[in-house]
Amino acid sequence: MSASSLKATLHAASWCTVVMALPGFSWTVLLLLCTLEQLGALAMHTEAGLPGLEQPGTLAMYTEARGPGLEQSGDSMLLAGGRVKRGWVWNQFFVVEEYTGTEPLYVGKIHSDSDEGDGSIKYTISGEGAGSIFLIDEVTGDIHATERLDREQKTFYTLRAQARDRQTNQLLEPESEFIIKVQDINDSEPRFLEGPYIGSVAELSPIGTSVMQVMASDADDPTYGSSARVVYSVLEGEQHFTVDSKTGVIRTAVANLDRETQDRYEVVIRATDMAGQLGGLSGSTTVTIVITDVNDNPPRFPQKMYQFSVVETALVGTAIGRVKAEDSDVGENTDMTYQIKDEEGVQMFKVTTDSNTQEAIITVQKPLDYEAKMVHTVVVEALNKFVDPRFVDLGTFRDQTIVRVSVLDVDEPPEFRPPSDLIEVQEDAYVGSVVGVVTALDPDAANNPVRYAIDRDTDLERIFDIDANTGAIVTGKVLDRETAGWHNITVLAMEADNHSQVSRASLRIRILDVNDNPPELATPYEAALIQTISVVDRDEPQSGHRFYFTLAPEATDNHHFSLLDIQDNTAAVHTRRVGFNRQEQDIYFLPILVVDSGPPALSSTGTLTIRVCGCDSTGAIQSCNSTAYVMSGTLSPGALIALLVCILILIVLVLLILTLKRHHKSHLTSEEDEDMRDNVIKYNDEGGGEQDTEAYDMSALRSLYDFSELKGSDGGGGPGDGGMISNLPSELHALPQWFQNPDLDFSMFRDYISRKVDQADEDLSVPPYDSFQTYAFEGSDSPVPSLSSINTWSTSSEQDFSYLSSWGPRFRQLAALYAGHKGEEESEES
Repeated sequence: MSASSLKATLHAASWCTVVMALPGFSWTVLLLLCTLEQLGALAMHTEAGLPGLEQPGTLAMYTEARGPGLEQSGDSMLLAGGRVKRGWVWNQFFVVEEYTGTEPLYVGKIHSDSDEGDGSIKYTISGEGAGSIFLIDEVTGDIHATERLDREQKTFYTLRAQARDRQTNQLLEPESEFIIKVQDINDSEPRFLEGPYIGSVAELSPIGTSVMQVMASDADDPTYGSSARVVYSVLEGEQHFTVDSKTGVIRTAVANLDRETQDRYEVVIRATDMAGQLGGLSGSTTVTIVITDVNDNPPRFPQKMYQFSVVETALVGTAIGRVKAEDSDVGENTDMTYQIKDEEGVQMFKVTTDSNTQEAIITVQKPLDYEAKMVHTVVVEALNKFVDPRFVDLGTFRDQTIVRVSVLDVDEPPEFRPPSDLIEVQEDAYVGSVVGVVTALDPDAANNPVRYAIDRDTDLERIFDIDANTGAIVTGKVLDRETAGWHNITVLAMEADNHSQVSRASLRIRILDVNDNPPELATPYEAALIQTISVVDRDEPQSGHRFYFTLAPEATDNHHFSLLDIQDNTAAVHTRRVGFNRQEQDIYFLPILVVDSGPPALSSTGTLTIRVCGCDSTGAIQSCNSTAYVMSGTLSPGALIALLVCILILIVLVLLILTLKRHHKSHLTSEEDEDMRDNVIKYNDEGGGEQDTEAYDMSALRSLYDFSELKGSDGGGGPGDGGMISNLPSELHALPQWFQNPDLDFSMFRDYISRKVDQADEDLSVPPYDSFQTYAFEGSDSPVPSLSSINTWSTSSEQDFSYLSSWGPRFRQLAALYAGHKGEEESEES
């Protein structure tokens, strides 16, 4: 952009004044009262090509003074009288990346309009890279870059400039912020960051069908030149695919892509920056394009005829064979459906599709007969289950083949004709009477003779027999419909010379009824009340039952009851008098004669038992038992219940006492097994002193020893002490000395202690016993007299025991002993 065009642009703003120096000088731009929109427009013009603006060292409008007080005294503010306030003046700074020179790269110069060039101002910078990447001349303000920069790592650096008085170190200008931009060069090639790429397209797709899109990324500055402007092209595979140079969309170049011929393609795509111009950098990637299948191939049978054979005895559902139509497609496009097209084949055979192998399975649908037809011809058709309507014009998607099925002859068992399975016979038929005839024939061409038999597992009682040659079934025993009204037997038919060929036929034989049973009472009536009675007859006459009731001849002199035939196969029993006494007679027997309608007419006699029951005032039955009647007069039900409850309580008390006794015995152990650790008794109360003679039974302790009387010769005094001791009051014997009796045997105690010690030593599961010693006796006399003060009764004793009386009632006995002894001593001395 020329200087004149810049002037014309700025002149359009009527209230924005721009003062420019002449060309050739440094451009100093002073912006006065400009709006933000005009500043943006001016910035676009300057970046679009202002002469000298892109060269380091030229002056530019880019200035950001953000120091304190700058808003009030900025560089662009006009002061009163037209004087311009001093401020910063510097160029817009750029530095080219990847500089490879040996000398520091000159970036630009900062300058204050108060600098007169005498070196009195010191310039400093701070911020990103200050002192390391960027260095400044303190006198001139020149800035140099000392390191190689990479715009792809950092696009600009923000620094702050200061101008200070060199003498006073005071700020001459407010601290201001400026930016050093890293200017881009084309040093990064395009890269495909999302690879590897795999796409797919259906076969037979039209030209221009979109496959997928690839995208390359260039790390260079997209706003500067064409370093990041990428175009795409195909290096390999251009005969089948194309790529959009701007968007990277891959499309088909041909319409005859066939998956059955080639199912994938490897296409190399190249991305070049600088808009593909000479000198641009490039990168490439490989795109795998998979051709997907469509149903464009019909099924085809490899053979036009298949032959199978099957025996004539094959069961319905037996598989004869498999055929398969081939399909070049894959997936669901190969799913087949098979069907039989001819009418004869549809009746005799069935075809199904194996979903796993897509094969046609031919099975028998009706029984085969070699003698009727030896060869069957079946037409099987295969067709695709899913047909694509776009490819219908390619032809019919179905194919047919012929399947010949040969029936093999086998030796078959005889066949029953006709297969009737119901035979009827009267129950009064004589033994040996013919019930019916079964017929079986050999279906083979040889027509061998047939023999018959009955499966005895179905006729264990041998009620029927069969003629082995003719098949005539006869009775073997007397029949009785009332015992068994139906018989199910199995008849066997086999070839005379080959009994392994056996056929079976089930026959149902119904026994027809004849009147051979008289009527009987339906139940053995034992009526407590007069009621209606009925009878049963095991016969089944065709016209139905008809029974007649009357009293038996032996009951004609009966004066208590009467019988009335109701004419509906039932009869009613009525009383002939009022009032029955249970104590006189509580049971009556009434014989009844019952006759059926025949023919021939049969009769039977049944006895009706009538029991007299006790009733209350309302007529409700209370008891029909004579024993219960007698007991009710002596003991009521409530009394019986109370008696039972008392008996139950006594039983519970007895069981409780026995349980407590057993529990008490379980805690008693023998002396042999007593554990000393379980016999520690703790007493926390103080004894009652010598006056307490009832707290413990001392006789148990004294029973093991012989306590001798104290003798004067055994004392520790001289010969005169014996008389003194003999004169002591009797209370002195409460403090005896123990002497070992040589006749006593302590071996049992030693054995007991030794046994307990051995048990404790051998038991490793418990801690050891504490060590203890037992002194059960004092031993023999000592030659030295007793040292006890109590046993010292010398006349020279000067001890005063009068204080014992002040110890309380517990020591009153002891104080009395010593007080009495002292009084006697004083009397003797006197």
